[in-house]
Amino acid sequence: MTSTPAGQKLNVVIATPLEAAQAARIAKAAPDRVNVIYEPQLLPTIRYAADHDGIKPQLSAADQARWQSLVAEADIMFDFDWMAPEKLPVAAPRLRWVQGTSAGIGEFLRNKQLLQSTIVFTTAAGVHARPLAEFALLGLLYFWRDVPRLRREQAAHRWERYANRDMAGRRALIVGLGGVGRELARSFAALGLEVWGTKRSSQAIPPEGVKKLIDRSDLLSVLPQIDALVLACPLTPATRHMIGAEELAALPSSAILVNVGRGGLIDEPALIEALKHNKLAGAAMDVFETEPLPAESPLWDLPNVLVSPHSASTVDTENTRIVDIFIENLDRFLTGKKLINEFSREHGY
Repeated sequence: MTSTPAGQKLNVVIATPLEAAQAARIAKAAPDRVNVIYEPQLLPTIRYAADHDGIKPQLSAADQARWQSLVAEADIMFDFDWMAPEKLPVAAPRLRWVQGTSAGIGEFLRNKQLLQSTIVFTTAAGVHARPLAEFALLGLLYFWRDVPRLRREQAAHRWERYANRDMAGRRALIVGLGGVGRELARSFAALGLEVWGTKRSSQAIPPEGVKKLIDRSDLLSVLPQIDALVLACPLTPATRHMIGAEELAALPSSAILVNVGRGGLIDEPALIEALKHNKLAGAAMDVFETEPLPAESPLWDLPNVLVSPHSASTVDTENTRIVDIFIENLDRFLTGKKLINEFSREHGY
């Protein structure tokens, strides 16, 4: 990446709703090098803190033209054009870099046919690691501590003591040891779990908390030894439906499945069949093949499923963390250095 000539200001267009304080942080990051443009009245309306989709506005013709003119003059964008992201290469001819607000943008880029462009994309990888680790722990404890039983007994006003399943000493396999997977490993190990992990190269040095690295090609053979399977890898052509009927059958019936990666990692009909027949103790799911999860999906009503509406990663401090990455990357971009979390077209994440 070439550095920007001295004295030449670039246009940074903020394309997603941000708190005023966060927009001000971006504006103050390099005022002599960039013009920061933030016009929230032209952006979607948030439904909750750190909502990067929101309710699309019904813009007047004048406001629509105004937004399109901002996009056309953008050199850098904080998030994708909410109106027509697939048109960015043509609608924004000066655009050189987009900072995404999600860790996994590969499928989005493929669907919007943006991979063929020369635009540099960076992700929010690492921002969601701690919240997703907390959800994964919640999912394991939900089933190992039998929260459904507690709710049933409470509703019946029944006091009957019983034995819990201990977490310490059980074995969890984390598929994907990126930022999220490494945070999962540290959290699990701190609570006494024996952590195994997969990576592209099993010859790599295991990250903190990981006792054993498993080559992805050996996944099926080790599943019978696993108490909890946690998916934290990106969705690529190589990982789509990596967990199917054969893999689910290989897991012990006492095992728990947690998915904080992408819904397409699992063959969902096969998962439903396994859960219906108690081939798994439970599944804690934050992501699904079709989102929103269709009302007719059996996953809503199965007693051994915990459904989260793709919200496990979203916390009220999210924008602060994404802006931290963007400001660091802005300095790197302006000085010609390699960007943090640059999306790899080769690897798909």
